[in-house]
Amino acid sequence: MLLERKPIHCYDILGSAGDVLEDDPVGRLKVFVYELPSKYNKKILQKDPRCLTHMFAAEIYMHRFLLSSPVRTLNPEEADWFYTPVYTTCDLTPNGLPLPFKSPRMMRSAIQLISSNWPYWNRTEGADHFFIVPHDFGACFHYLEEKAIDRGILPLLQRATLVQTFGQRNHVCLKDGSVIIPPYAPPQKMQAHLIPPSTPRSIFVYFRGLFYDVGNDPEGGYYARGARASVWENFKDNPLFDISTEHPTTYYEDMQRAVFCLCPLGWAPWSPRLVEAVIFGCIPVIIADDIVLPFADAIPWEDIGVFVAEKDVPKLDTILTSIPINEILRKQRLLANPSMKQAMLFPQPAQSRDAFHQILNGLARKLPHDKNVYLNPGEKILNWTAGPVGDLKPW
Repeated sequence: MLLERKPIHCYDILGSAGDVLEDDPVGRLKVFVYELPSKYNKKILQKDPRCLTHMFAAEIYMHRFLLSSPVRTLNPEEADWFYTPVYTTCDLTPNGLPLPFKSPRMMRSAIQLISSNWPYWNRTEGADHFFIVPHDFGACFHYLEEKAIDRGILPLLQRATLVQTFGQRNHVCLKDGSVIIPPYAPPQKMQAHLIPPSTPRSIFVYFRGLFYDVGNDPEGGYYARGARASVWENFKDNPLFDISTEHPTTYYEDMQRAVFCLCPLGWAPWSPRLVEAVIFGCIPVIIADDIVLPFADAIPWEDIGVFVAEKDVPKLDTILTSIPINEILRKQRLLANPSMKQAMLFPQPAQSRDAFHQILNGLARKLPHDKNVYLNPGEKILNWTAGPVGDLKPW
């Protein structure tokens, strides 16, 4: 099994949440994959292969997985779910960041295509369709929160199920019923940096990353809602805290030598650090108020992580040093369970209980669809002309 390190003891995950990780979705749902022109997916990837390794790559790997998955059906009449493979995060800047500005037009174009060429979208206006939208703020399609909120979720996706990395309670960009997934982190790369599990964890608190984003937030206070700046200002000289903006070549090894790994919000509440911490057995310290975590109905986050309110960051040292050693050991034992790690990964090829299967489990648990999702002939609910004028231009 990928990234499995044999601990001295094997511990079962206690409680119903962990048991759900073992569910097998095969036989519980059937998915029809629309065949779209390659300009919506493969040609975009050919233009920029960096999309295969960035944190938004779940949209590509989920497409590949479904094409050969036993849950795929070639008969749309027997499908429980319909999937439209559109790579909306693969228009990258020279620095490798996705530009979301074309994404709404691209998504609208794909929906117009499937609604014109097949009858299934029009039966429900998307209520039995799911879309992978791994942008910073999901289907709001903007990387700045203020603008994402102004935009809101693309109107044509209001009835669809969204599979997204962004999760924050009471937020415009998270609609009820969404499936929250981990960001993509390259499994092979992490596998190559494993060190013996018996290595002592001699670092108490570890973090590498930005504390300020001077380019996008020159006055400070907006980036990470000030939480990262507070970490630096309060603990840069604290010997218990190994924190820096430098990203060493030993980054993955260092995480395996740390007890706690900080996972603060940035521009969005989520980041690959959460995946890396779980994989490397470092207790994630989650600093992101109201975050909704990946597969929260299957992964017992309260048991494996530590949650610190953004306003309590100045007390971080007291909070972490006050956790009893027995509780730390219990969290480490749970993190050592291979099923916990597997659920956070998109391996190639897919493996049982991995993130692909957890997504399918999340979709299977939504079945059967409520009868009221099916519209009467000629009935329309969605407004095709809603949203910013720029989104209505042809793609």
